[in-house]
Amino acid sequence: MTSPVRWGILGTGSIARKFAEGLAALPAAQLVAVGSRASATAEAFGAQYKVPRCHASYEALARDPEVEVVYVSTPHILHCENTLLCLGEGKAVLCEKPFAINAAQAGQMIEAARRHQLFLMEAMWTRFLPVMGWVRQRLPELGQVRLVSADFGFRAGYNRQSRLFAPELGGGALLDVGIYVLSFASMILGPRPVQLASAACLGESGVDEQTSLLLSYADGAQATLTCAVRTTTPQEARIVGTEGMILIESPFWCGTTATLRTGGGQVRAEFLLQGNGYHYEAAEVGRCLRAGEKESPLMPLDETLAIARLMDQARAQWGLRYPME
Repeated sequence: MTSPVRWGILGTGSIARKFAEGLAALPAAQLVAVGSRASATAEAFGAQYKVPRCHASYEALARDPEVEVVYVSTPHILHCENTLLCLGEGKAVLCEKPFAINAAQAGQMIEAARRHQLFLMEAMWTRFLPVMGWVRQRLPELGQVRLVSADFGFRAGYNRQSRLFAPELGGGALLDVGIYVLSFASMILGPRPVQLASAACLGESGVDEQTSLLLSYADGAQATLTCAVRTTTPQEARIVGTEGMILIESPFWCGTTATLRTGGGQVRAEFLLQGNGYHYEAAEVGRCLRAGEKESPLMPLDETLAIARLMDQARAQWGLRYPME
């Protein structure tokens, strides 16, 4: 019997807690260590999730010989630094989205993983949900895909110190939730449109609070995408082809229900998530590690880099540059 994949979590914030809960639903995974910048937070996290090895620094976690793969759950601005640290210590990495602040950082991370011959993947958990697997299987029934639309917006109270609004933390709608709609369009139409047009509402702190993207592809297909942190949107996704359409019901980014409509009728599929849904991406990481694969075919590194370049291109159109760039 194959032994469980031994995980370490770098960071102890809300997304780290969700991932820890997700791992608990995966028998093939074992959470063996956590790393924080302070002993107290590491120990508290360890006590809550029954983690045996609690480290008071990220460096100590990265060097822990019991850890096979590290989930990097820190804020956007630390993803590159933390990933390079873990790769440098010989650890495989699952890095939370957005993968990096910009394509230059993403390129550094990918180059390091390939140089060290280690596994690396962006934690786009939506892509691994059962409903998305069903959508990919049913795509041929749509004929030629002509239009993809998706939105992800919510209304947060303005707080200049929040990561959502602070430029020094890589704030804004595009990096926080725009990554979901861009990754969805990329999964369906590919990551390299021939044209990107975008518009953003830049708020008081200078980051994008509401953003619209129009992607055009060589075959004539288009994607219309919206993201926001000050506007609540339906959070649905649609794929329209010459022979039919698929609707992924709200909230599509953690969806459980999709409907296929064609000339032959309508099919509605519903999926019950096991746990909170985060274990599906962890299962894919484990599969890749046990198979000796250095990246996932469902979330390949070249696609992650291409999406990062699209986000750079959009920000350049609005003149949004982060202080650390």
